[in-house]
This record gives sequence, structure tokens and C-alpha cells, in this order.
Amino acid sequence: MPSNTPPGKPRVLSGITATGKLTIGNYIGALSVWAQEQDKHENYFFIADLHALTVPENIKANDLREHIKQIVALYLACGLDPEKSVLFQQSRVPAHATLGWIFDCVTPIGWLERMTQYKSKSQNATPSAGLFTYPALMAADILLYQATYVPVGDDQRQHIEIARDIAQRFNHLFGEVFRMPEPMIRTSGARIMGLDDPTVKMSKSTAQTRDGHAIALLDPPAKIRKAVMRAVTDSGSEVRPDALSPGVDNLLTLFGALSGIDRDEALRRFEGRRYGELKKEVAEVTIERVTAIQDRYHEIRSDETYLEKTLADGAEKASETAEQTFTEAMRSTGLL
Repeated sequence: MPSNTPPGKPRVLSGITATGKLTIGNYIGALSVWAQEQDKHENYFFIADLHALTVPENIKANDLREHIKQIVALYLACGLDPEKSVLFQQSRVPAHATLGWIFDCVTPIGWLERMTQYKSKSQNATPSAGLFTYPALMAADILLYQATYVPVGDDQRQHIEIARDIAQRFNHLFGEVFRMPEPMIRTSGARIMGLDDPTVKMSKSTAQTRDGHAIALLDPPAKIRKAVMRAVTDSGSEVRPDALSPGVDNLLTLFGALSGIDRDEALRRFEGRRYGELKKEVAEVTIERVTAIQDRYHEIRSDETYLEKTLADGAEKASETAEQTFTEAMRSTGLL
């Protein structure tokens, strides 16, 4: 087993791409869980700015810089502690890009062709080579840190599966370097769906083109209330456990996740009540939680020196861990 395999607490790694605005779905499915469980693990949470370049038509330099600052500030505002978790910017650790290239050379084209993200994104734009090979870079993100677990939504299992496949192929070709990561799936509230279309996952990229699809963590109260009150339900008028549409089920999941009760209790609370009452309470609990996050966010953004120090310290700590694995990979291939 590689020399930097974590000996004590299990090591957890995850990241969010530096595009779009973080949503309440990102908070419920990822950020809140990372914050709640950071004492249990050795944590590495990064901002995936290199992945943001896979669709270059959507990128402007000033916007990308702002997204990076915004995400790290929201990481902190949502409860991530730099003393307990390594928070870093992907591109500040050069080993990510170099190992990504090595994995490009190891990964069969057929594996990349079946990735659903490439299929969906390439339908609306001329796909870049980076969009095609992004799973190799994502595998490098994960495998550099010998992560035990990778917190992901249930719909992202494919990313962990191909990372494991790449690790196994590399280990077979060049010797044992990488450990096999496991997905960490939250069983409740992990997948918040779009308010305008509850059959698709709430997405920060979709939110850029469809008003009312998502609730952004930096949205004002009036916009949040409007989005919730217009959320798609069905042709009925009251909550019925025997006839829950995807839209009503999504609102119940959202309420339960933000109020701290389980989904069954949320269903009992609203059984027989009208959709308007459900939406009103969902809006209120969402505004309360988002306002608290925003207050902390604006406090953090007022100190740019603190933000830069957080990223610089995180890059140094991440590099120290990543370099151990990277050196082993370079030696095993003969590049060192």
C-alpha cells in the first residue's frame, strides 16, 4: 500500500467546479454534510477551477476569479474550518494537471466515451478535448490524496467507478501506487431536484439559463420566496401520502433537510395541508438558513487577506500530501 495512505481517520476528498452559483442543493447534498462530519475524517475539499475550463466558451477570466473567491468564502460560511479541513484551489497544486495527463495516457477511449457528462454537455456545444478527458483529471484529483471516501450524489457514482478503473489499470501496468476510493452517499436529502422541473437534479449550471430552477445561496429573500411559491407540484391541491408527485416530494425533502427532521416526519407534518402552506413554510425555512449563511459570507468577503491566506495555506498542505503520491507515480512510470 502507498506510503501516504492515511493511518488514522479515513481520508475524505471532494470538490466543486468553479462555475455558476452554489445552490441550496449543493448545501444540502455536500457543504452541510462536509461541515457536520469534518471531525470524523481527515478532509480535503477543493475548488475545481481547472474543470471550469472544459467549456471555454462559458468562461471569462474575471468571472472565474470571482467564482473561486465566492466558493471558498461559501465553504467557510457553511461551516468548513481550515483548522479541520484542507481547503484549496485545484490549480495551485500542479500535480493534479500532470497526473491527469499520465492518466490520459492510461485511460482507454471507450471508458471516456461512455461518460454521461460528456454526452450531455457535448450536445449543446462543440466539445473540447478537455471535456472528453475530464474523467482522467477527476481521477487524478481523487487518487493523488489516497482518499478513503469521496462524498458524491448518487448520480455521480460513475465518476468514482472510472477513478477506480483508472487506478486499477495504472497499478496493473506500473505497480501498486493508488488505493481504491469508495463513494460516500448521503441517504437523505442528497439529491434536491429542480423547482421548475422536479424530474432533474437541481444544477448550478442549469440555473444560469433557467430562472426559477434553483435557489442560489446568495439569492435575496424575495427571489427565494418567488422561486419556491412557483415550484412545480401537480394538478392536486393538498399533500397526500398515497399520491406524492415528484414536485411535492422534492419540497418535503427540502423542508426536512433544512429543518433538521426526517422526510417521514415532514410528510406527517404536512399531510392533508394545501400546497400553498407547504410552499410558504419551505420558503421561510430556506430564507432563514440562507440568510445566516449570507451574513457569515459577507463578513468573510470583507477580509480578502483572510481569503487569500486560506487558499495559500490550503495549497501548501494539499501539495505536501499530493507530492508523496505524485512522486511514487512518477517513479513507477520511469519519469523519475
